[in-house]
Parts: sequence; structure tokens; C-alpha cells
Amino acid sequence: MRVRFGFVAMSVQLENASPSRTMTMANFAKLADREAGLRRLETLAEENIRNTLRLLKHCRYMDVKVYRMTSKLIPLATHEDLADWSPYEKLAPSFAEIGSFAREHGIRLSFHPDHFTVLSTPREEVLRKSVKDLEHHVRILECMGLDERALCNIHVGGSYGNKEEAGQRFLRNFGALDERLGRRLTLENDDKTFTAAETLAICEAAGTPMVLDLHHHAVNPGGESAEALWPRIARTWERFEPLGLPPKLHASSPKSATDPRGHADYVESGPLLAFLRSIAGSTPAVDVMIEAKQKDLALVKLMEEMKAAAADGQGLRIVDGASIEVEG
Repeated sequence: MRVRFGFVAMSVQLENASPSRTMTMANFAKLADREAGLRRLETLAEENIRNTLRLLKHCRYMDVKVYRMTSKLIPLATHEDLADWSPYEKLAPSFAEIGSFAREHGIRLSFHPDHFTVLSTPREEVLRKSVKDLEHHVRILECMGLDERALCNIHVGGSYGNKEEAGQRFLRNFGALDERLGRRLTLENDDKTFTAAETLAICEAAGTPMVLDLHHHAVNPGGESAEALWPRIARTWERFEPLGLPPKLHASSPKSATDPRGHADYVESGPLLAFLRSIAGSTPAVDVMIEAKQKDLALVKLMEEMKAAAADGQGLRIVDGASIEVEG
């Protein structure tokens, strides 16, 4: 089984490469010239996009083929007080450069919209803002010229006192989405509310892929093992098989015994490798997003541990700087 590792948004190795420079609405409101303020936001966005391209070039150097972009590329893009502002046309050429580079070098790009983007909400205002946020993310992917292999991952959302009703509400709201939005979504199990099994059932009902978060499953297991659920999870990705897009996992480790839900600086390779071995016989390929505080440095450390495991004859082979083959 081929396994490709990736990281999220930031690099701790590159200097002055933040893709998330921003401006608060409070500071924007203080500006006397609104149009000049909008141009400043566009300039910040151009800098963020330029640094994203730097990060993709860094990924290429590291052999990384899986990268999650920050949702903060365009400051204040979805703020209600700026509803008349559309920065996408101005930024389209820069976004297209990102997409072209990703396609040329086979880098899988994705977004993870913020936690307030929830489709299980009973509040119409929250739902409206959530749909607007999804529209924003998909619009960027379209500006990049990326097809449906570039996805947006979200959680089911809160239970609001009745998890079954919340799940059904998610399905209704998901079904009401414009198809161009719905076909870009994946769902991830969370660490407090919707377990892997519950999220999987919703994914199957919605016809959308599931991203298995191993750390979340460890702290919110719900009684079924990840290994037992995996064949069904893998099947939710079947429509992407002709496009060569494998299922995706999230991997992180607990920050501490007192903060098991928090993310540690690095990823413990043992539990991750054990799970990968358990599915290697049935799955040709997976992509693993590392959600560790040390970002790309955590990936480097993980690969060092994988190299040691390979040298120790533990049933894996190093492919390149960010990929391995695991024996089934």
C-alpha cells in the first residue's frame, strides 16, 4: 500500500512565509478610505497566495504530495460588512498559478473550513453563513482551475441536544446545497460529538467521502474499531477511484495525558504504522494529513522514524521524502 504524508498550512522551516496575514474588521473600520482599505485586503491576499506558492515549492522539494491550504488566504472575505466586495476576479490570475503548479507536480490540495461552518445547525443564520463560507472555499478552488479532487473537509457539527435529529438536519441541509458545493465536501469524525461510526453512516446516506481522523477516534471511539470500520470508509471514496484519488486519513497525537484532545508537536509513529499495516492488504493507497503543531518538521521527524522502521525490517519501504510502501 502506498502512503503519502502531508502537512497543514504553515511551515516551521521556511522564514517569512505565512499564508495567513490578515486584518481585523475593527482595524478596517478605522480606515477613512474604504476603497483603499479593500485594496489593502487584496494586497494582503496576494501576499498570502504568493507565500502559498512558496510553500508548494517547499512541498515539491520535500516530495510532499498532500497539502492543506489555510482558509485565511483572503482576509475578511466572508465578513457581512463587506458583502459588496468580490476579490476573486482580481486574485484569479494568482490563484490560477497555484492550481497550475499543483497540477504540474501532482500535489493534492484541500481546505478545512473553520469550525463555525456547520450544516447540522438549527439556526438559519448560522446555516446561511456556513453555506456562504463553503461557497467562498469552492470559489477559490475553481479560480485555481482545480477539479473535484480538490476537496473541503468539515465536521458534521453539534448535536444541539439531540444527535439523531442533528444528523438528519445535516442530511437535509447537505441535500439542499448546490451540487458544485456538495461534491466538494468530505466529512470527518470529531473528538467530542459524532463518532467515526456515526459520521460514516451520515457519509453513506449523503453519498460523500469520509476522512477518518485516528486521533479523534481514539478519544471518541464509540465502541467500534477503526480497522473494523475501514472497509466501509474506503467505499465512500469509490467515485474517485477512476481519478486516482485515494482515501484520506488525519493523523495526530495527544498533547498530554491531561489534554488528550490537544495536538502534540509531533506524531507518534507506532500507532499510525499499526493502523496502516492493518489496512494495507485491502487498500492500494492512502493519503495521510499530519495535524501536528510542528507542521512540516513533524513530517520530517515521522519520516525519520519510518526510515528506522524500514531499516529494522518492519515491513515497509521508503519511496521518497514523504511517501512509503507498507506491506499487506
